[in-house]
Amino acid sequence: MKQFFLSVALLSTLLFNAQEKRPQNWFNLDPTTDKMNGVGTERTYQELLKDKKSTTVIVGVIDSGVDYNHEDLKGVMWTNPKEIAGNGIDDDKNGYIDDIHGWNFIGGKDGKNVDGENLEMTRLIRKMKPKFEGKTEADFKSKEDKKDYKLYQELKVDYAKTTEKFEGAFNQTKFLYEGISNLNKNAKEQLKAEVVDADVLMKFEPKDKSDKQMKMIATAMMKGGQGKNLDEVSEQMKEGYNQFKTYVDCGLNLDFDPRNIIGDDYNNPNDRNYGNADCKGPNSFHGTHVAGIIGASRKNGIGMDGVAADVQIMAIRAIPSGDERDKDVANAIRYAVDNGATILNMSFGKKYSWDKKVVDEAVKYAESKGVLLMHAAGNDHVDIDVEVHYPCKKFEEKGEASNFMDIGALNWQPNEKIVATFSNYGKKTVDLFAPGVDIYSTVPEGGYKDASGTSMATPVACGVAAVLKSFYPNLTPQQIKKILIKSSIKTYKGQKVLKPGSKDELVKFEKLGKNGGIVSMYEAVKMAEKYSKSKT
Repeated sequence: MKQFFLSVALLSTLLFNAQEKRPQNWFNLDPTTDKMNGVGTERTYQELLKDKKSTTVIVGVIDSGVDYNHEDLKGVMWTNPKEIAGNGIDDDKNGYIDDIHGWNFIGGKDGKNVDGENLEMTRLIRKMKPKFEGKTEADFKSKEDKKDYKLYQELKVDYAKTTEKFEGAFNQTKFLYEGISNLNKNAKEQLKAEVVDADVLMKFEPKDKSDKQMKMIATAMMKGGQGKNLDEVSEQMKEGYNQFKTYVDCGLNLDFDPRNIIGDDYNNPNDRNYGNADCKGPNSFHGTHVAGIIGASRKNGIGMDGVAADVQIMAIRAIPSGDERDKDVANAIRYAVDNGATILNMSFGKKYSWDKKVVDEAVKYAESKGVLLMHAAGNDHVDIDVEVHYPCKKFEEKGEASNFMDIGALNWQPNEKIVATFSNYGKKTVDLFAPGVDIYSTVPEGGYKDASGTSMATPVACGVAAVLKSFYPNLTPQQIKKILIKSSIKTYKGQKVLKPGSKDELVKFEKLGKNGGIVSMYEAVKMAEKYSKSKT
C-alpha cells in the first residue's frame, strides 16, 4: 500500500486541521542556521561538499511508477545502457524487454496495467474461505491448520472493521467533494466569478443549508492552506474521494481480482520474467513525488531541488492502489539489485503478508550485494513493534536484516508538534525520523504539489543516504545505517511530544523510535568524512 493519503487518520489530518503554511523547501533547511526541522541539505552542500567530487549513485524507487519525462526528473533518470529503446528485443538478456528506465511488475505483456488492487486481508480471506468457513477449530487436527483457522477468524473481524472504517471515510469524502463542487458552481454563477477564492466566497449568499455548511468548511480549508480557491479545494477533495472509492470498489471487494492482467504463475515465487516496460503506469503521483524528493535536478531554476545531487532514479513499478503483492516486491528488489541500484526507496507497506519468506529472501539477496533498503514506517499512528508493518527487517525464521531502515515522519512545526500526527512509531523498530509533512515535490505531467506521509519522510532519508554513498562510495549499507543513526540530531531527546494519533497525550520523543534521532545530512557527512579518513 502506498503510504500517502491512505489512512483515515491521515486524511482527516490533512483536510480538517487548519494550520499555517509550511516554509518553502523546509525539508532541505537546517535546524541550526534556519531554525527548521529539515536535514540541512543546502548548508551541507555549501559548507562541507562544495569542492568534493562525487560518483553517481543509482537509487531504485519501488513504487506506483515514475513520470520519467517530468522536467525536473528526466535529467536524473536511470537509462539502461545495454538496452535499445522500442525494438522489442531483450538486448541485455536480463529477461526484461525494453527496460529503459526500469520495469513494471504489475502490468501485462499486452500493455495493460493493474491500478486498483485488493488489500492483502481481502486476498487472504478469499484464499482461506473455502477451507475454513463454517468450520470450528475442532474440525482440524494439525497445528498448522489450527493456526490458519485462528488467522482466518482474525482476518474476518479485521475485515469487518476495516470495511466499516473505509466505507465511512468514502461517504464522508463523497459528501464533501460533491458539496464543495456544488458550492463552487453556485458561487461562480451567483457572483459571476471565474475563480472563487476566500475573499470572493465571503460575498456569496447561500440559498440552502448545504451551501451554508460547505461555505464554512471551504473557508476553513482555504485558511488552513488546503487550496487557494474552490477549484483547488474541490480537486483535493476529489483525490480523497477517488482513493477511498478505490478501497471500496477494489481493496475490500472479495469478488475483484485483477491478477489475470499480468498473466504470471502467481503461485510460483520463482516466476520472475513478467510485466512490461511501462514503469510510469496509469497513476504515478506517489512514485513521481518520491523520486523528486530524492533527486529532482538541483539548481536548474525550475520546480524544486531534491536532496541528492548526483543520482540516477531507477523506476520499478510494483505498488498498486491497494496492497502490494509479496512476489512483486521481491522481484522488484531483485531487479533493482541486478541492474546496479545500491539504495532502494520503499515507501509502501501493509498489515498482512501473503508470502513473507519470498520477500525475506530478496532482502537477504540485497544484503549480500551491498544494497541499502529504506522503508516507510507507515501512516496509521500505531506502534509497529506490536502491529507488524510489512515488509519488515525481522526475518520470518530468525535474525534481522542489517541493510534495512524504517523511517518515521516529522512535522515542520517544532516542539510538541514535531512528530507527524499520522506517523507509525516503535521503540524497537523505527530507526529514525525525517521530514514528512507538507513536502513539495514533483507530480506527473510536469506538476508540483505538497504531500504528506512517511512515504515522503523515507525519500528524504534515502536522499541523505545517497549523498553519503555518492561522496564516500566505499561505505557499506551497514556503515551508512550506522552513520545516519549515530549522527542524527538528538535535540528532542528527553522532550515530550504529542503521541501520534492522540489529541493531548505527551510522550518522550525517544519512546517513539529506538534512537530518539532526527536525520541530519550535515552531521552525517561530517561523520562520514571522519570515518573515511580513519579507514585510510
